[in-house]
Amino acid sequence: MESDARRRSPLTLLRRVPFTAALVLALLVIGIATGTLWSPASEKPWFAEFATGLPAFAEGRWWTVFTSPFLLNAPYVFLTIAPLVIGGVGWAEWRFGSLRTIGLFLAGHLVGVLGASGIVALVSQTGWHWAERLTTVYDVGPSCGAFTALVFAIATLPSPWRLRARVATVIWIGVSVLYLGQLHDLEHAVALVAAMLASGWLPAFRHRASRPSAREWRLIAFAGLIAIGAVQVLGLVVPYDGPLGSNEPVSSVLDVAIDVVVILLIANGVRRGYRVAWIAAIVLGAFNLLTAALVFAALPLLLDAGAIDSPLDVVGIAVAPTVYWIAQLAFMIIGRGAFRVPLRRSRRRVAAETVTPEETAARIRRFGGGTISWMVTWPENRHIALRGPAEAGVVGYQEHAGVAIMLGDPIVPAGSLGDALAAFERTTQDAGLIPCVFSAGTATATARPEGWRSVIVAEDTIVDLPELQFTGKAWGAVRTAINKAEREGIEFRMVRLADEPWNVLAQVRAISEQWTGDKGLPEMRFTLGTVAEALDPEVRVGIAVDGEGSLHGVTSWLPVYGGDGRVAGWTLDLMRRRDGGFGPVMEFLIASSARHFSGEGYDFVSLSGAPLVRPADAEAGPVDQVLEQIGSLVEPLYGFASLHRFKQKFNPRHESLHLLYRDEGDLPRIGVALTRAYLPDASLRDLVTSAAGTAART
Repeated sequence: MESDARRRSPLTLLRRVPFTAALVLALLVIGIATGTLWSPASEKPWFAEFATGLPAFAEGRWWTVFTSPFLLNAPYVFLTIAPLVIGGVGWAEWRFGSLRTIGLFLAGHLVGVLGASGIVALVSQTGWHWAERLTTVYDVGPSCGAFTALVFAIATLPSPWRLRARVATVIWIGVSVLYLGQLHDLEHAVALVAAMLASGWLPAFRHRASRPSAREWRLIAFAGLIAIGAVQVLGLVVPYDGPLGSNEPVSSVLDVAIDVVVILLIANGVRRGYRVAWIAAIVLGAFNLLTAALVFAALPLLLDAGAIDSPLDVVGIAVAPTVYWIAQLAFMIIGRGAFRVPLRRSRRRVAAETVTPEETAARIRRFGGGTISWMVTWPENRHIALRGPAEAGVVGYQEHAGVAIMLGDPIVPAGSLGDALAAFERTTQDAGLIPCVFSAGTATATARPEGWRSVIVAEDTIVDLPELQFTGKAWGAVRTAINKAEREGIEFRMVRLADEPWNVLAQVRAISEQWTGDKGLPEMRFTLGTVAEALDPEVRVGIAVDGEGSLHGVTSWLPVYGGDGRVAGWTLDLMRRRDGGFGPVMEFLIASSARHFSGEGYDFVSLSGAPLVRPADAEAGPVDQVLEQIGSLVEPLYGFASLHRFKQKFNPRHESLHLLYRDEGDLPRIGVALTRAYLPDASLRDLVTSAAGTAART
C-alpha cells in the first residue's frame, strides 16, 4: 500500500509528465510577466510580432509559429486552455513519453496554424466574406498542439470509448468552426482532421474497421440531437459570423424553442432505440429541412418587399441548422436498424420465445450447467429460448432498471457459449435493455462477445467429495463440531422438505422468519433462495434435530447437472440456524451433508460464492467501486464477508465467478439493477434507513 501511494504522489506524477508541467508553468509565468492574465494580449503593442496569422506570414514573420504557443489572447482563456493542455498533452505524455508528445504537439501546432492560413489565403480569393475577414486576424495559444495530442491519446482507448471520444471531439470542433468560425476554430479543425488521418494511418494506432453496434448508433444519434439543440440555443444568445453566415441573437425564437422542446422529449427515446422516437426525429429533421427550403424559396419575395436588406440576413440562421440536420438524418436513416424497440414495456419483455421454468429445468438436465444454474428455474427469472447456432439452449435473466441480468452460465449444448451470449446481447438490445451476465463461470467469461469486459465478483468454493476425510489439522474445527453434536444428541438428516410433516416445515419457517426479522432490510433474493425454493422436490435439505424433535439448523442443496442427465454435485443455498440453539450447527450441517453426498457417489459440493465479495488478489477496476458500494450497504446486515471466511473452514478449492458487461458506461445502471435484484422488496426508505444505521455502527 505504501509503495502504491508513493507511485501516485504528486511529485511522481509530475515526473511522468514534465513537458506538460513545463508548458502549463510557461503559460502562467509568461501571462503574469506580460500582463495577459488580466488584460487581452491583442491590446499589447507587441502582439503582432509574436502572433501567427496570414498577415504575419505575408510580412515574413515565420518565427511566430514558435512564439505563439506560449501566449494567450484573453485572461479567461487560461481557465479553458489549462484543462485542455493537462487532459490532452498530459494524457499523451503519460501514454507515449515526453519526446513523442513534444513531436506530436509541434507537428499539430504547425499543421493547424499553417494549414488554416493556407485555406484562408486560397478561399479569400473567391470573395467569401468570412474568409476575407480572417485574412486580417492574428492568433496565439497552444490549443492546436493540445488537440492533436488529445486525438492521438484517444486512439489508444479501447472500443467503444474510442469512437465515443472521437464523436464528441468532432462535434465540439465542428460546431465551433461552422458556427463561430474564428481563426483558431479553423486551426483546430485542420489539426483535428490531420491528426485523425495520421492516427488511422500509422500502424501503431490502426484499428480494425468495423460497423458500429446498435448501441453505438443510438448513442451517436443521441449526441447529434443534443448537439443540434445546443447549437440552436447558442445561436439565440451568441452572435456569430462563421462560414455559414451570421445571425442575430433574437432571431427565430419560436422555431428554436419548438426544436429544443421536441429534442428533449425524444432524445432519451433515441438513446434507448425506440422506434417511435426515431420516427419523431426523422419528422422533426424533415420539418426543419422543409422550413429551410421555404426560406430560400422566399428570398426573392422578401428582397422585393424590402423585408430584408440582403440574403445574408437570414442565410446564417437557415443554413447552419440545415447542415446539421442533413448529417443527422443521413446517419439515422443509415442506422435505422438500431431503432426497432417497441414503446410498450409488455412487448419489450417478450423479446424472444419464452419457455417455462419446467422447460428450463429439462434443458439443465439435458445440457448441464454451472453450480448456480438451478437458480435460473426460480420464478423471479424470465426464460428465453435461443435461436441460431445455440438453438435449443435457454438463458434465464431478470429485468431491473432497464438492465437484463443473465444469472450464471447459458444453458446450451457444449461449444455454444459464445453464440448464446451473442444471441442474448442481440435480443436484449432489440428490447431496449442493457445486457450483462452475473456470476458467470470462467468458460463463459472467456467466450464473452468481442469488446465486452469481465471482472471477478466472487469465488465459488468447491469441496471435492471422492475420498473426503475430515482428518488433519486443517479439519480441526469441523471435527470439533461433529464430535460436539454427537455428545449433545444432535442428529443429522438429509430430506426432501416437501415430504416432511407439517411440524418440521413449521419449524423451518419459524427459524427462517426469525433470521430475516433481525435484518433491517427485506429478505434478499436473486442468488439467495428462501424456504419456498427449498420446497422444490429436486432440492435436498439437511436438518439438525435434537432428541426432542427440535430443529437447530437447516441447509438446502441445489442439484448441479453434469450434462449427461445425472446430478454431478450439489450447491449450498439456504442456511438458517435457530437462535440459542446448538452453536456450531452450520459446521455440523455442511460437513454432514458433504459426507452424505460423498457416500452416494457425487463428485463435489459447492458452498457457493458469497454475493458481492471479491477475492483479495483480484485486479481492481471501475466496476469494483459499484460492487463495493452495494456490498458495503448490506454487509453489516447479511455478513457476506464473514460468510466467505466461514467457508474456508472446509478447505475448498476456488473457481472465479465473473460479471460480464459491455463497457464502463453501463456500470451505474447495472449497480442499480443488482441492488434491485438482491433487494426487490426494499423501498427507498429501507435503503436510506439501512445506510444510516450502517454509518452509525461504524
